[in-house]
Amino acid sequence: MFALPDLPYRYDSLAPIISERALHIHHDKHHGAYVTALNTLLEPMGHTSKPLEDVVIESSRFEDRKLFNNAAQAWNHAFFWMAMSPTPQRPGGNLAAAIDAGFQNLAGLKLAFVQAGVGHFGSGWVWLAADQIGALRVLSTHDASDTLGHAGLTPLLVCDLWEHAYYLDHQNDRKGFLEAWFDTLANWDFAGAQYAAAEGRGPAWRHAPPMSAPAASRAA
Repeated sequence: MFALPDLPYRYDSLAPIISERALHIHHDKHHGAYVTALNTLLEPMGHTSKPLEDVVIESSRFEDRKLFNNAAQAWNHAFFWMAMSPTPQRPGGNLAAAIDAGFQNLAGLKLAFVQAGVGHFGSGWVWLAADQIGALRVLSTHDASDTLGHAGLTPLLVCDLWEHAYYLDHQNDRKGFLEAWFDTLANWDFAGAQYAAAEGRGPAWRHAPPMSAPAASRAA
């Protein structure tokens, strides 16, 4: 069974961009519901020992939409929490050089990222990712879809475009939310580590593995 991961910061740490109340609802209720549904679906299928990344990819390949939606949303949200930091940061090192090469500067990347998010119709996610040669791409995915379905891409950052991510604090101002998120909450240290992984320097982030079932449950 997969556990709902703890946030890597306090619930009030991302305010005012994401309020304490909004983060409780988003993490505890929305993310928690996906994890609960995922475990319910996996239990009779005997897939509970597989990494979540494998569950997402395999359920997509075999078009098990219900399993895919819950597995991918559990993975996307866990990555989303990691992609934010309560301490404003700026990219550095090889990632900063790649941003300059692909978007001229950080302002150019922000423009592309916000435009992709604002132009995305309906629910989904906007990503910054690196390909196999280290070139950066901004892309959006619909509903539960993510970069695991794009071979050769390593996700660096993601922002949630589902209305439950921003409506409580920003109402229908998705653009304002994305701009504030990019300027204030983007975790460039995490993105830099992911970029290093894309270049072959260390492992990329992976979801925590499933927990073993209690002995009593295994014997039942």
